[in-house]
Amino acid sequence: MNGFINVLKPPGMTSHDVVNFIRRLLGIKKVGHTGTLDPGAAGVLLICLGGATRLAGFLIDEDKEYRAEITFGIATLSGDAFGEVTGEKDASGLREDDVRAVLSHFHGKIIQVPPMTSAIKLHGKKLYQLARAGLEVDRPGRVVNINSLEFVSGYDWGTPHPRTLLHLSCSKGTYVRSLCLDIGSRLGCGAHMSFLVRTAVGPYKISESLTLEEIKILKEENTLLEKVIDIDEALSALPAVLVKNGAVPSVLSGAKLYPPGVAKLPGGLNEGARVRLIGPAGFLAVAETTCDTQDMARLVFKPVCVLPR
Repeated sequence: MNGFINVLKPPGMTSHDVVNFIRRLLGIKKVGHTGTLDPGAAGVLLICLGGATRLAGFLIDEDKEYRAEITFGIATLSGDAFGEVTGEKDASGLREDDVRAVLSHFHGKIIQVPPMTSAIKLHGKKLYQLARAGLEVDRPGRVVNINSLEFVSGYDWGTPHPRTLLHLSCSKGTYVRSLCLDIGSRLGCGAHMSFLVRTAVGPYKISESLTLEEIKILKEENTLLEKVIDIDEALSALPAVLVKNGAVPSVLSGAKLYPPGVAKLPGGLNEGARVRLIGPAGFLAVAETTCDTQDMARLVFKPVCVLPR
């Protein structure tokens, strides 16, 4: 079984827990995911099956969408509701207009400092491992892109800890916890992310996600395959190069694809572009576009990830 499943991860499970559940349920060894979701968060988690695990890296770059709640006046070490409280302040004077005004500062490219409880590695150690050892280290800032940040609703205005619900679209590598922390800091009252739901990964929406129980039922009914997203569909954002049948064996062996082996070429390709190589029987590989050393006008396609047969 090769492909992807759009899973609705429940809160309380790690992304790895979900992978293990699917692995045991389906009885296959090669199972992975395309981007970690915090244990306390829920939402879309794309699970890779079989040969698709080799292609996970090409979906990690997809933009993500989230629905997040911020609680103002309480800051935590982790930036979420599960961390140690590091500061508390009365935010009863905060108003909706104040929050809306601050959100405008977090559109486009911003620099984020990842939380100490993240899985990012620094000097060979994951930050959360250092945090568990009681250490806090300087973390380099990372540039991320906030495509949109919308105020959805607000609650408990006039109380010490009002809350706001936000919807955002962002690039890979964005820490919503850090964003909530930064919004609270800018408002001068501190804040933390009190819950998080990932509503989309690229084109895959939460409305189409399957719960673990639904996946189990589909498996028992032998209809799960109908819900598996085909590799070619999952990578449809990459231009498709159609490969002649005679060139398929060499592509599957990792050899470069030269013009004589191309059945159909999309327009507008430049050197360095990534494409899908599609044979008569379906997806073959992801390849990188290069130029023929003898004839710079001719495009050559070098496989960078071949679907195992």
